[in-house]
Amino acid sequence: MSLSLSFQVDPDDSSMQEPSASHMDLQNALEECSTALQYFLNNRFSDALNLLRPRKDDSMYHAMGYSSILVMQAGMTFDPSDMELAIVALKEALRTCQKFRKRSSIAETITYYWYKQPSDNLTEEEMHAELCYAEVLLQKAALTFLDESVISFIKGGIKIRNSYHIFKDCQVMSNFNNIEHMKSHAHFRGGVNMGIGSFNLMLSLLPARVLRLMEYLGFNGDREVGLSQLREGAANGSLRSILSTLTLLMFHLYITVILGTGETNLTEAEALLEPYKSKFPNVRISRVSVCVCVCVHLLCLLILWVVALFQGALILFYTARIAVLKGDFTFGQEKFLACIGTQQEWRQIHHLCYWELMWAHCFQQEWLEAYRYADLLCKESKWSQAIYVFQKASILSMLPEEVRQRTGEDVEELFRQVEGLQLRFAGKSIPTEKFASKRAARYSAQPPVKLVIPALEMMYVWNGFTIVGQRADLTENILATIQEAEDALRDQPNPSVHHVDDQCVVQLLKGLCLRHLGRLDQAEDCFSLLLSSESRIKYDRHLVPFTMYELGLLYQKQGNQEKAVTFIQNAKHNYKDYSMESRLHFRIHAALNNMDPKTPKHKRTSA
Repeated sequence: MSLSLSFQVDPDDSSMQEPSASHMDLQNALEECSTALQYFLNNRFSDALNLLRPRKDDSMYHAMGYSSILVMQAGMTFDPSDMELAIVALKEALRTCQKFRKRSSIAETITYYWYKQPSDNLTEEEMHAELCYAEVLLQKAALTFLDESVISFIKGGIKIRNSYHIFKDCQVMSNFNNIEHMKSHAHFRGGVNMGIGSFNLMLSLLPARVLRLMEYLGFNGDREVGLSQLREGAANGSLRSILSTLTLLMFHLYITVILGTGETNLTEAEALLEPYKSKFPNVRISRVSVCVCVCVHLLCLLILWVVALFQGALILFYTARIAVLKGDFTFGQEKFLACIGTQQEWRQIHHLCYWELMWAHCFQQEWLEAYRYADLLCKESKWSQAIYVFQKASILSMLPEEVRQRTGEDVEELFRQVEGLQLRFAGKSIPTEKFASKRAARYSAQPPVKLVIPALEMMYVWNGFTIVGQRADLTENILATIQEAEDALRDQPNPSVHHVDDQCVVQLLKGLCLRHLGRLDQAEDCFSLLLSSESRIKYDRHLVPFTMYELGLLYQKQGNQEKAVTFIQNAKHNYKDYSMESRLHFRIHAALNNMDPKTPKHKRTSA
């Protein structure tokens, strides 16, 4: 019998009751939960909850659906009362799922340890119980990570490992010949596709040195396997097809941009989204999409904690996001605003749109409009106040003095607030917040030392130049702003101790614009000038490895792959302990996979 059926019971799950006499049969439960999902996708949130709540104690699918909604709410609000409600719901869901799991004998457990194969004599209901248990356990692990103690991270890691192995067992069971006749086989297979696909996809993003540790802990990840599983799950018409679809969309539209080189598969993203546009015409963004974003994002926390990386919130509004990635910012903004207008029940959904609207205006250098959304995030959202305040101050610093005064904001005071707003997980600062705090610390000096073009720096941190680079006109406008900053630094009468560092920031961003405009020789000159100043950089040591990476991408664009790999490997191996190091290693990993002819594109190989 499977290890997952014997020893992998959650510590909080003390119930070993039999299913109640009134429990709903599996087929009816699946049908009713499908109806709840339709309500969910059509913004009939209360109807979905009301349908799930009465049966959450005697139906594994009702319990999982009900707890998932509360988990998603807790992940968006970070409110302690929401967290408590979600944790209680998850414990109850685990107990409900446990009622339907098969109990293994000592002999079956020994057999599993010897042969490492799950049993093939489970009933249809018991198989679904394994799947639901794994999904709920994964969500519980996600919430566990929101506690800041090391013990909580360890407990969360154990839950994720258990969940992963249950999914692996379910994958084996889905291949048994005797289950194809089951009415619910497509739903079971769809759940396996989603679980195995998501794990493989997330793990495939890890650099080799981290993956070695994860493999030692029993994980493995292959990008092509992950994508294949999710594509199968998205196409099979099961209860979880929409979740596989949304996970694929998140990968194509966010992860490949933030943690990769910016190459996105927009053709597949549009094809995935198309059926749902006609099926749910009134939906701009749903709680389900947010739930996938939150759950997958929090699943990543164990992995990203290992490499001390925490990403800020990933925003999933796919139709608008595709438009933005194509450079159609006007259409994207219209869709984000339409999303805000569809519902008023959850303000957190508005916050997701504010973040995207802020960046859309930044790409167009509409700083006053960008400030408006940054200010709303500062006032309403709890996700990362340090980032929001730094972002708002950075945007304000791009405005003319007379316009800035009309806002009534004190930019220097805003920057000074950033350090005190940092969050900590397991005693560690979030790297993006830590970077922002380090940059803002210049305003606490006496006298304060202003940042040169901080909003454009943050645009680079989030890989926004790969997006704005789709529009030559906007890239030219940003280049003009950078050149103004370059001229101001050149003419500065009393250079500060940060002068060389500031000049190097300007050269990096200028080189990026020139590369996207196809002016490769000029871009190479900018990057080379920065590298020649390496010994004179005093504080911003991250600039050199990031520039080597960007120069490698430039050589790739020129067709000199050998030189490209050399520079990127240099950035990877010869520099350490600098700001945003883990983020660069993720980008390097993605770039080398694309460049190395011995490694299939987008495939993660084991170390």
